[in-house]
Amino acid sequence: MAFHFISTMEKPMQHVSLFDWQSRLDRLRNVANARRADAFADRNLSRVLRNESRIEGEWANYASNHALDLRIFEIKTWHELITKSFDRMVKEVDLLVKERAAAETDLEWQAGPVAVIRELLFIRDDRNESELSADSVSTELHNQFFILENNHQLLARLIQTAWEKLARLDVVRFKVEQELKNKMETVEIDTAQRSLTCKSNAISFKLDALRDPKESRSYENWLESTKNLKQMVDNEVEETVGIRESLYVCRNKALSILKGQDQYTEFYIRNRIFQTQQAYNELNWQRSKLVEDIRALTCEIQDMEDALLENTNALKLAETRLENRNQRNITELCLDEAYDSLCLEAEKLREIRRCLMRKLDESKANLNLISDHTNKVDLDIGKKKHSIMIDTKALEVCKAFRVKDAGIPEHNPFAQTDLNIELTHAEDITEKN
Repeated sequence: MAFHFISTMEKPMQHVSLFDWQSRLDRLRNVANARRADAFADRNLSRVLRNESRIEGEWANYASNHALDLRIFEIKTWHELITKSFDRMVKEVDLLVKERAAAETDLEWQAGPVAVIRELLFIRDDRNESELSADSVSTELHNQFFILENNHQLLARLIQTAWEKLARLDVVRFKVEQELKNKMETVEIDTAQRSLTCKSNAISFKLDALRDPKESRSYENWLESTKNLKQMVDNEVEETVGIRESLYVCRNKALSILKGQDQYTEFYIRNRIFQTQQAYNELNWQRSKLVEDIRALTCEIQDMEDALLENTNALKLAETRLENRNQRNITELCLDEAYDSLCLEAEKLREIRRCLMRKLDESKANLNLISDHTNKVDLDIGKKKHSIMIDTKALEVCKAFRVKDAGIPEHNPFAQTDLNIELTHAEDITEKN
């Protein structure tokens, strides 16, 4: 029987081994290290994300500010360009109003001696068909006739056009003023947005801020519309300048033509007579040269025919010799040097015959052309003579109905023409007095 002097008490649970206890400690340590590593990585990623988001936000804000600056500069530039065109248009409107008033004053101006121009045109229409050229005389007479007879109608149309243009410019002015006002408002709005910062008190979240505004359009459409507006203003200015200059030219040119009608008409008719006489003399000279060429070409054709006859006889001789030599005995029928020489001679004579015949045909065709052209020249000489007679008659009519202007000092406007007439001995053609 055993006796225990010391009693022990143990917890009534299964005790773990030292190995299990150490393993649990190791697991806890490993999990703690993993959680600490995850926390470190999370903190690092958070810091990187904060830095990147801050940098990207600042760059995005910088890009937006830069875009706003460029947009404000662009709108201001277009505003300046349109303003310059608009100022030019306003200036042209004032000038057009003054010019229209002056044209209305000159609207009562009456045409000059239209009957004289009608008669001159009727006389000159009696020329032959080939002589009805659009020369300076016809051009001047038609211009004078149109201006002297229809100047008041032309002025009335131009005044009506100027009135319509002024009405159109009022509409354009309203559009441009509205456009300039809109652009200034846009500049003010964009400038105000450019001045906002993250610390401004006027910023807040907005409902659906990324939506497209109603009735908005693309930048390309806006740019094209702005360019079209400026181009429209420039076009209106150019048309206004054209109308104003047309009014000025119409008034002054008509008055100038009325004052110098008799001098201009007489000068151009006499100049046309002189030109026709020069053409008449030139055709006579050409006819004489053509007749000489016809004689020379006829003689040359006869010489060519004689040469062709000689060539024909020589060719006959060479071919006869070749044919007769073929009658030699077969033992003597060889291609000797004489045969080669005769063949060469026949070929040369045939080539010469072809050349002579071709040249003879060309000469005969040329002779026919020269003869036909001589007939045409003869016909045109008669037409030129008839034209000189017609223009001389027109010159007499022009001098008979010459308009006198007491306000113009008497002088000789044809001093150089008189000198040319004297030097060319054409007094009988373009007699002035």
